[in-house]
Amino acid sequence: MTTLTQVHLAIHQEKNYIAQTYPRPEFVITHGEGMTVYDSDGKEYLDFVAGIAVMALGHSDPGVVEIIQQQAAKLIHVSNLYYTEAQSKLAEQLCEVSFADKVFFCNSGAEANEASLKFARKYAKTYGGPDKTEIIAFTKAFHGRTYGALSITPKAHYQDPFKPLVPDVTILPFNDIEALQDAISERTAAVVVEPIQGEGGINPANDEFLQACRAACDEVDALLIFDEVQCGLGRTGTLWAHEPSGVTPDLMALAKPLASGLPIGVALMTDKVHGAVKPGDHGSTFAGGAVVCAVASYMLETINTPEFLAHVQEMGTYLLEQLQSLNSPRIVEIRGRGLMVGIEFDFPAVDLVNAGYTAGYLLINAGPDTLRLVPPLIVQQEHIDHLIGFFKTVL
Repeated sequence: MTTLTQVHLAIHQEKNYIAQTYPRPEFVITHGEGMTVYDSDGKEYLDFVAGIAVMALGHSDPGVVEIIQQQAAKLIHVSNLYYTEAQSKLAEQLCEVSFADKVFFCNSGAEANEASLKFARKYAKTYGGPDKTEIIAFTKAFHGRTYGALSITPKAHYQDPFKPLVPDVTILPFNDIEALQDAISERTAAVVVEPIQGEGGINPANDEFLQACRAACDEVDALLIFDEVQCGLGRTGTLWAHEPSGVTPDLMALAKPLASGLPIGVALMTDKVHGAVKPGDHGSTFAGGAVVCAVASYMLETINTPEFLAHVQEMGTYLLEQLQSLNSPRIVEIRGRGLMVGIEFDFPAVDLVNAGYTAGYLLINAGPDTLRLVPPLIVQQEHIDHLIGFFKTVL
């Protein structure tokens, strides 16, 4: 067990040497296994955050650990100047299980959205002319904190300190088909939407809305971009969150769970989009490294099976049923699909987050009043039962 002095030292070092952009609870996490993480005092926490929807296979998955060790012993980094087997294999896998014909590798969700925006504007200028530059996004969206992604993330707290942002962005009401149809024009280069909004409060897009986005884009030769950084890769019980709508995009951003905690982002695209992409249009030194891609291949192979996705659906249904059975007057609404669930309360969600730390749970909010449940996809009924018991006590 780590001594108290060492614990205080870690927190002291963080406060003195790390930019203070993250508020953190006063404990130090040292290790994890499956659904559980442990702090330096040996206290256990049942994890319903999963590194913000990242640790889909849980902590210290033996297969992930083995893949990291094997690949690191062979090759870690050579940059994108050269071919590697791990990168090529993952690219083929992603295309085979999606709408895409090509992929662009990067290092995060924000980067995947940045790449998607760049490719969309390049396509629009190549085939539509210099004035076809408008990007349409929606209220309560979250696409990242880099400048392009931030410009389509319409929250004053995130945007105002860093203005001016990337120009020619139009924000429309989420799930409002009429507003979309009125706004889109020949100037529109792309429409960007999360099939299920994450940070904005776990708000699912209606199937009809996604279908209207596809139809509106087709009318003016704009590209449809899906941001599945948080909702994709099995989180909702299907491999892709957009599947139930029957709609496919032209570009799609992926990231969070793909490499089981290692940094990766991907912009998937059709050949139509790729036709406008030329050597030198975009790049990244670290993207698509051999270790990260090897782990991502394993992760994709693991979750993309009927049995695994059926488990996510089963646990998601059980979680929703148990939450609804709480029947608490403090609950305003329960939203989501699969293991991506938001519970809106009539009090600040941070109160439950803080109570969770004391009781041994990792929880996270999505907006001021909504608690977000995005556990590892390996969660079992017994873990959900523990959480429901906690809610009953606190509520």
